[in-house]
Amino acid sequence: MLTLYDYLPSQNAWKVRVLLGLLGIAYETRIVSIFEGESRTEAFLKLNPAGAVPVLAVENGAAIAESNAILACVAEGTPYLPADRLTRAKAMQWLFFEQYYVEPVIGSLRFWSLTGRLERNQAMVAGKREAGARALGALERGLQDTPFLVGGSLTIADIAVYAYGHRAEDCGFSLADYPAVSAWIDRVSGTIGSGYPVHPYSIDPHSGG
Repeated sequence: MLTLYDYLPSQNAWKVRVLLGLLGIAYETRIVSIFEGESRTEAFLKLNPAGAVPVLAVENGAAIAESNAILACVAEGTPYLPADRLTRAKAMQWLFFEQYYVEPVIGSLRFWSLTGRLERNQAMVAGKREAGARALGALERGLQDTPFLVGGSLTIADIAVYAYGHRAEDCGFSLADYPAVSAWIDRVSGTIGSGYPVHPYSIDPHSGG
């Protein structure tokens, strides 16, 4: 049985819950209380030296960290990770894009905005907002002529980019300014279904949200 070390308000962990659910893969959940320091314990750091969720512990005792690496591992051999080398590389392109341009920018701004940390990080906010607008602009261009990021069906690239991308309005971006992105969000949402809620930080009394 797989074990997912999870923190419900994390959209990085959300990605993994979605893919496991879409594939009908059973797993156990271990909630990690990150604001109480549980992800910095010696036991957890053996699972992920970076001390972050999600982590997926697999049957042979090994553990995989980094949300997009987990997606690639779980999706192997399924339609969510293309088998063709070039198409697979295109999916990986968007996975890397998400971790460089989306999660550190929109993810950070969203976290700060929803947990009362925006003011203390004010020196970085303008730069993050500019970078976030560039990321959404790049995504808009990438979706001009394709229903999903890699061709005609949902892949882990869409799940990854959608996770924080569709929450951009939580931190002040207007998705109405990006019509191709907005249409893609509707397609991804419709394909994934309603069984994967976005959990507010307020469910964790230690978050400050």
